[in-house]
Amino acid sequence: MLYSFDSDKYIKTLPHKKQYDMWRKKLSNVDHEIICNEIMQHFNEKEVNTSSFIPGKDWTGTVYDPLYHACGGNVEASGLFFGLIVWKLLMDNPDVVWGFGRYRINDVDIRGMTYFIVSNPPEDR
Repeated sequence: MLYSFDSDKYIKTLPHKKQYDMWRKKLSNVDHEIICNEIMQHFNEKEVNTSSFIPGKDWTGTVYDPLYHACGGNVEASGLFFGLIVWKLLMDNPDVVWGFGRYRINDVDIRGMTYFIVSNPPEDR
């Protein structure tokens, strides 16, 4: 589950759903499952994760490479698609509540969303 401290609400919708659906149709179910498993491995190992740090800069030959191709070779779009997959995975997981936000390192905005486990989550309203 995803929880927004800014709005004090659980998040139950996927932003940019139209783009997500378009890209998802171009990604095989097998590749999607492999990517989801890889993402969740990262999230299961750490209590704090930043989406843009997970795949690295060059996806060539990695499990994330099919995202680039599903987005027609567009680097920006494939990064957004990756972030939406992360968002959806965490939002749909009933076992763990993840908070999220955008942060800075050394006065530079981090490109991806940072997610952290909420140890004492509020009740779902």
